[in-house]
Amino acid sequence: MTERRFADGALVRVRDLPVKGHMRTPSYVRGRQGRIEGCQGSFPNPEERAYGSDGLPARSLYHVRFRQRDLWPAYAGLAADSLSLDLFEHWLEPAHGT
Repeated sequence: MTERRFADGALVRVRDLPVKGHMRTPSYVRGRQGRIEGCQGSFPNPEERAYGSDGLPARSLYHVRFRQRDLWPAYAGLAADSLSLDLFEHWLEPAHGT
């Protein structure tokens, strides 16, 4: 496993990268903040593998939890409602806030 950049509980922001073609990160989380819940391990980058590359070096894949209200400001559900996604490290950057 490669060295982890983010610890469990870290607040991160999903980068809004200009990617054309195959992408594994949903557009509705780009630019949004979430919390690291764990690391799933290190894997070849599937965005590169889709075009014939080996996707190496392997990248850490994180389990990230988002508050629904942070994703959709008009969300009418419970404040505790959340959504979890697995996101590769190159899509994440440190965030500041609560």
